[in-house]
Amino acid sequence: MTAERTYTLTETPSRDLVLVFHGSRQNGRKHREFTGRMFDSLPARVAYLDGYRGNWNDARTASAFPARRDNIDDVGFVRTVVDKLQPERVFAVGYSNGGQMVMRLAHEAPTLLAGAVVIAATMPAPENFLLAGAARPTLPTLLIHGTEDPINAYAGGEYSWWARALFKVGGRNLSAPETAAYFGSTATPTSTMLTERVERSDYGRAVLYTIHGGGHTIPGPRKQPAILGRTSHEVDTATLMTEFFELSPAR
Repeated sequence: MTAERTYTLTETPSRDLVLVFHGSRQNGRKHREFTGRMFDSLPARVAYLDGYRGNWNDARTASAFPARRDNIDDVGFVRTVVDKLQPERVFAVGYSNGGQMVMRLAHEAPTLLAGAVVIAATMPAPENFLLAGAARPTLPTLLIHGTEDPINAYAGGEYSWWARALFKVGGRNLSAPETAAYFGSTATPTSTMLTERVERSDYGRAVLYTIHGGGHTIPGPRKQPAILGRTSHEVDTATLMTEFFELSPAR
């Protein structure tokens, strides 16, 4: 099925482009406000992409989102945006369902991205992965996950019953450390406590920021709804991205 697709673009002068993938039941505009416009501060052009009817056709087998039911080609949508904007480097950041979409993109279009950021989402377990047989990505990957995430548990496993009912997804997922090891170049990380609640674990190509006590939220200036759990203000996701990918407006 084809559908008219839209996005909102910032005009920061840079050859770097950051694609932002929102969570379930959002769109680019809502996600921009949900994050307090944090990604607007990135030294790169930022495209807030709009999913299909509030969702993305990600790589989980057990998904009943409208985008999956209607077989929406979200990877094709991303390629169209990139072809139109002609950036030098492309990075993708996704939250929740958007994080799942970023992981699909990393597998299905491995040469498109220079780096990926996955927030509050973990790799589907093998039996729940739509792209069985796809090569493991080798791109730099930044992962951020709260230990008290009430939707996509840090420890992996099944989604909570209410999340399955509300968001129409299911199936088993890997833990956050297992996901970092999957995207990384080593399964034995070097870990450092940056603050009382923020731990950085280096897996080579991948780095995992564990937010101890954090919820299904994006660390930064804007507090997210309490039902999602605690929002960390001790680190700023945009700053972590800028440093990890060496983003620069001069590019």
